[in-house]
Amino acid sequence: MAKTLLQFLTEEQRKSGLDNGLIQVIGDVANACKTIASAVNRAAFTGSSGYLESENVQGETQKKLDVITDEIFIGSQNWTGRVVGMASEEMDDVIPVPQDVAGKGKYLLCFDPLDGSSNVDVNISVGTIFSVLNAPAGVTTVSASDFMQKGVTQVAAGYAVYGSSTMLVLTTGNGVNGFTLDTNIGDFVLTHPNMTIPADTKEFAINASNMRFWEAPVKRYIDECLAGKEGPRGRDFNMRWVASMVAEIHRILNRGGIFMYPLDSKLKDKGGKLRLMYEANPMSFIVEQAGGASSTGRERILEIQPNGLHQRVPVIMGSKNEVETVVSYHKDA
Repeated sequence: MAKTLLQFLTEEQRKSGLDNGLIQVIGDVANACKTIASAVNRAAFTGSSGYLESENVQGETQKKLDVITDEIFIGSQNWTGRVVGMASEEMDDVIPVPQDVAGKGKYLLCFDPLDGSSNVDVNISVGTIFSVLNAPAGVTTVSASDFMQKGVTQVAAGYAVYGSSTMLVLTTGNGVNGFTLDTNIGDFVLTHPNMTIPADTKEFAINASNMRFWEAPVKRYIDECLAGKEGPRGRDFNMRWVASMVAEIHRILNRGGIFMYPLDSKLKDKGGKLRLMYEANPMSFIVEQAGGASSTGRERILEIQPNGLHQRVPVIMGSKNEVETVVSYHKDA
């Protein structure tokens, strides 16, 4: 009989001493993802599809579901006493929890409540990304500085993908496992144990419309992929691009590949496209735990010292040998 998420985490607790509070935080996240899945599936009926007139802290026009899912996620943790504070891609500053429960918490939670939300109206997969950090000892009123921890310090990370089924993919530092929401019982069930990324691949994912802005190492790599069997790589490659990081990484976890949103001349002043705390760090933790690699091209993402809640970085992650090839081209340059 398949294990539920709680059964799996309870076994992990017996094997590796997983903290009971962390198990509860993950359970709260899973419940929030169930609610978000329903909100996404029913958006056309509830009038929650489409855009708002407001912008988020990133200067991006918000979808109605961006705001709704952000509220769902905050509400799932606000009164539990398990987290001291939260940080959301949609919010300018940290989100403190009520003081009468803050002193009980041990964890900080970072999240992107609805990654790829522009895809909702065209019925393409979107997702949620989250990262759990230890709260500094004795902290009851959080500040942004409490979140400035390298990705290697994460105690858990995961994502939910809302597609033909709803899946929760999770790591607590002991490999990567995938759970599918069984709507008959209302629970996540282990369906993809010990997910691993093949070291080699014939698929790459990149927004090719930005080619004219790319740095030389990235253009060299893509040119070699496009040259196929006749080129220096000696084999044909396929290109994929979904415009949802969750969907891209989920595909790579299931069959290999490399995903890139590299530094380019258009993004240089911003530092990159994707957010370190909400996207790059949790996804890098997952990818590395599955045997893959993750880099900016110049350094390992999980070793970056954050300097702000909404810091952006270049991202190159996926099948280890391909990532190392792109990194070597950066070194050559």
